[in-house]
Amino acid sequence: MSSVENQSTAGTEKLTREQVAAYLQQDPDFFIEYEYLLEVLAVPHESGSAISFVERQSSMLREKNKKLSLHLSDFCDAARHNDMQFEKTKRMVLALLDAQTLDDLGDALEESLCSDFYGDATSLILFAESELSVNNRRMMPREMVGIVEPLLLSNIPSCGNLSAAENHFLFGERSAMIQSAAVIPLIQGETIGLLGIGSFDEDYFQSSQGTMFLSYVGEVLSRVASRILQQPFEKKV
Repeated sequence: MSSVENQSTAGTEKLTREQVAAYLQQDPDFFIEYEYLLEVLAVPHESGSAISFVERQSSMLREKNKKLSLHLSDFCDAARHNDMQFEKTKRMVLALLDAQTLDDLGDALEESLCSDFYGDATSLILFAESELSVNNRRMMPREMVGIVEPLLLSNIPSCGNLSAAENHFLFGERSAMIQSAAVIPLIQGETIGLLGIGSFDEDYFQSSQGTMFLSYVGEVLSRVASRILQQPFEKKV
């Protein structure tokens, strides 16, 4: 076959869609030189009719802008939520640091965890040789907390549904209403107590949820509680 015939045959070979797409990717200025094609090329539309390439591009840009606006709105909402959480956490930490007695500590926890963070009940237990009970704040020897001892062994907060006995030990007369709870071991070198947070909502505390915030609460509370435990007994309350 002659070279002319080869050229003719090559010239009549049908381009594949992939080849066309590859060419346009390699030559992004193609439609600048052949701008008229943008008006005559028809692109199927979800409405069933065909629209021009320019209209299609405009539609895609509008949709993209809409999605970006939604993402920006979500980002701003998340930022506002984080600001609120930070303010609540700051109030809690400052109140805990100001606590001088077990009663102060319990009041600060109740105010923060039940008002700002939507818990329904708190139970603070510190380990000490002498037994003391003031509302939902207690001091007792560690051997008296046997029923909840398994919750302290991991040294990390645990969340979920407690047994009836565990609920009653932690929350007393309110235990029948507690449907889910978080238990935070208080550790300062050794385990010095625990904090229980109860909710009337069975889904509020779940075993699968993250515990970073609860761990932070435990760290701050452990330092303050350790200071109170070192005071003379009459000053603890």
